[in-house]
Amino acid sequence: MAIAIRPPGLSPADPIRVLIVDDSVVSRAVITRLVEAGDRMGVAGAVATVAAALAFLAVETVDVILLDVALPGVDGLTALPDLLNAGRGARIVVVSSSAGDGAATTIQALALGAADTLEKPGTSGLSAEFGRQLVDRIGRLFDRLPPARRPAVALKVAPPGGPNPAMTTSARTATDFDIVAIGASTGGIHALSNLLRAVPPGFSAPIVVTQHLPVSFMAYFAAQLALMAGRPCDVAVDHLRVRPGRVIVAPGDRHLRCVSLPEGGAAVRLTAEPVASGCLPSVDPMFASLADVYGPRLLAIVLSGMGRDGAEGVQRVKARGGCVIVQDQASSVVWGMPGVVAAQGHADAILPPEAIGRLIATGRRP
Repeated sequence: MAIAIRPPGLSPADPIRVLIVDDSVVSRAVITRLVEAGDRMGVAGAVATVAAALAFLAVETVDVILLDVALPGVDGLTALPDLLNAGRGARIVVVSSSAGDGAATTIQALALGAADTLEKPGTSGLSAEFGRQLVDRIGRLFDRLPPARRPAVALKVAPPGGPNPAMTTSARTATDFDIVAIGASTGGIHALSNLLRAVPPGFSAPIVVTQHLPVSFMAYFAAQLALMAGRPCDVAVDHLRVRPGRVIVAPGDRHLRCVSLPEGGAAVRLTAEPVASGCLPSVDPMFASLADVYGPRLLAIVLSGMGRDGAEGVQRVKARGGCVIVQDQASSVVWGMPGVVAAQGHADAILPPEAIGRLIATGRRP
C-alpha cells in the first residue's frame, strides 16, 4: 500500500524513513540492521538498482536515501538528480567505498545535491561503529533547525525576476557592491553551483566563499569552483590580495578574514580562534571582517546549511550598511543557516540560488 505524501519536514515523534539503494544483498541486510538498531529510524525499502529505487519512490515517501555509487546499470552519481526529484524532499546520503574524505566522488556527490557522504567499508567492516557513524549522519540532517521543527517565520518571498516584498525600504536603493561573500554548509555546494553558473564570466567583483568542508577537500573544491564560476579560484593563504575577477575560498582549518591595506585594497588574514558557532572555518568572522572593510558595498549571501553559522556576522553586515540575501527554504537541503538569518529579520531578499546569481550579475542591490 502506498504511503501518503507528508508535508516537508518531520515532527519530533515521526520515525525517519530510510530507503537503501545498494546492489549487495549483504550490505543491504547489514545496513538495515544497523539503521534499525535504535528506535528513531526505520527502513522503508532496500533495493539493488536505480530503476528499482525510482519505482519505489513513485509510490512511497521516504526522508533519507542511502545511495551507493557503484550500481548495475545507471550509477548512483548519474542518477542522483533524478532521485532527488523523485524523492520529493528526501535527503540523499551517499554511502560508498569511493566517498572518502577529499575524494572526487565525494565532491561530485555534494555538488549534485547530496546532503552528506560516508565512506563505506568492506562487508567485513560494516560494524557497530560504522552503524553509529551512519545513524549520526542521518540524525544530524534532522536535528539542527529543520524547518518543520522551528517556529514558522512569516516572510514573503518574491518569485525569481519579480519585486520582493520582503525587502526593506533602504535595500531598495540601487547601490553598487564591490565584493560578494558567500557562506554555506550542508547542501551548499549544489546551491553554489547553481548560483555561480548564473553569474557571467565578465562579472568583475571578487567573490569570497566559506563552505564547511574538511581540509582534504579544498584543492579539489577550488578547482570545481573555478569551473562553476568560469574564473580563477584560490584556496586562501595568509596575506593573499583580494583581486577583481577571482574567487577565494577559505581553507578547511582556518577562518578567512579580510583586512584593509595601507595602499588601498584588501588582503586575507587566516585565523583559528574559537567562535560562537563552533565552526572552523566559520562564516561569522568572514562576514564581520568584510563588513568592516567594505561597509555598504558588501553583498553577503547565506546558502543551505545546518546550524546558525553566519547569523552573528550578518548582524555586523547590516550594522555597516551591507546587503544580505539568503537562500529560500524550498531550494535548501537544510534551511538552518539561511533560516536563522531570515528569522532575525536581516534578509534583504530570500531567493533560490539561480535568482541570487542573476541578481549578482546586475551588480546592484535587490
